[in-house]
Amino acid sequence: MKNNIIDIVSNGFNAKNKWGLVIGDIMLDKYISGVAKRISPEAPVPIINVNENFNKIGGAGNVALNLLSLGIKTVLIGEIGSDNSGEILKDLFRDNGIATKNLIKKRGLTTTKTRIMSGQQQMVRLDYDELSTGPNQTELKKILKLISTGPNAIIISDYEKGFLTPTFLKQVIQSANKKNIPVLIDPKGTVLEKYRGATAITPNKKEALILANLTNNDDQLLNAALKKIIKEYSFNFIAMTQGDLGIKHITKNKVEDYPSTTSKEVFDVSGAGDTVIATLAASLIANTSLEDAFRLANFSAGIVIRKIGTMPILRHELLKELQYNSITEHNIGKAIHKKDLLEFVEILRESYLEDPELKDIRIGFTNGCFDILHAGHVTYLEKAKKQVDFLILALNSDTSVRKIKGPKRPVVGEIDRARVLCALESVDVVVLFDEPSPLNLIKSIKPNILFKGNDYAIKNVVGAKEMKQWGGKVTLIPVVQGKSTTKIINKLN
Repeated sequence: MKNNIIDIVSNGFNAKNKWGLVIGDIMLDKYISGVAKRISPEAPVPIINVNENFNKIGGAGNVALNLLSLGIKTVLIGEIGSDNSGEILKDLFRDNGIATKNLIKKRGLTTTKTRIMSGQQQMVRLDYDELSTGPNQTELKKILKLISTGPNAIIISDYEKGFLTPTFLKQVIQSANKKNIPVLIDPKGTVLEKYRGATAITPNKKEALILANLTNNDDQLLNAALKKIIKEYSFNFIAMTQGDLGIKHITKNKVEDYPSTTSKEVFDVSGAGDTVIATLAASLIANTSLEDAFRLANFSAGIVIRKIGTMPILRHELLKELQYNSITEHNIGKAIHKKDLLEFVEILRESYLEDPELKDIRIGFTNGCFDILHAGHVTYLEKAKKQVDFLILALNSDTSVRKIKGPKRPVVGEIDRARVLCALESVDVVVLFDEPSPLNLIKSIKPNILFKGNDYAIKNVVGAKEMKQWGGKVTLIPVVQGKSTTKIINKLN
């Protein structure tokens, strides 16, 4: 993973004084969640004991929420009904920082999808729909005037609910093209003429096969058909999402695959397409290359499908995923996500128990900033490793180092500090943590030995009291005199 991508996300997609416009079909996603334990005596259907009801922003609203959550100022245009679902949506928009002044209120129903869940399994979905006739002339003029003020990207989210009429879309795309504003469209249906001249469309593979009028799932035929579509309708490219296969980038001349970063832990794919198109738009606003844009979109989608329900990508989640990937690209098997650490340790202990030739594993734990790695650090870690079978090093993130050491530290960023530590033979695992202290990690892992330098007293070591609860011990390792990061910094100054 290139560091410039991390920098772009860290800097909020360079979106200062920039903004995005989302236009499309807005809907409310309702969830009724419970547990199915028995079959109804009235019909062969499960009985779900409901324990939770919650509402989420769906459709174009979720696209706007994704874009906003990535750090892009976002304006949303769409219709809501004069009903309870419409009022719920307005409250949700306000709670999430999305202005409601550009929402068009119509008579009748707000599009609502009610999902009934048993645990993580969707059992049935109930849809409430009422087709729109699109914006009237007064509303259309207001929308075109807003486009004339120059958003940096426009996303069209089409669910074929009637709001995005062909005439309306034609005027939006033409207005955007006059100002060189990229227009990304999440398409629906088979009529591509209404999208003519857009920068790109982002169908999933099933939708792409329908657009190409193909029933045979043949990649070569599909690629050829999509290239023809790009030429015929004057698109710059097509970004076809392929689930766990990632994203396919098609232009009139070539096809490139960007493999997925999807975790095996998939809970819910609803809303993943919204996340992809929002991340692509944010990347265009940041003037990234398309190659980087597709990589970022894959990372974003891989995060949201691990969540239950329609949920947006959060910029700090994406940043952490990129940072973790940057470490593991260079040191496979050494760096580990904090969320995966407990499972990793359990598997490690079980593997020792299953092998009769191995004694009980001794797991060691230490933590610190390790800023400007020096001989004192290396000696300390070597002495710790000699006393255990497996040494876990919890590394303070840049944020936590600043809290401990002040605004001028660390000198070396967390990614580079982690890479260097992963290269040491004495270190078996590196895990980044943001908290002020590693106590929660220690309590979760329950190491056999907790290591600290002998410039500490045991009573002052974080976790020393807790170690006694599972029979662990604290070991103080002599520090190497005259070796410290502070002395190196002072010498440089």
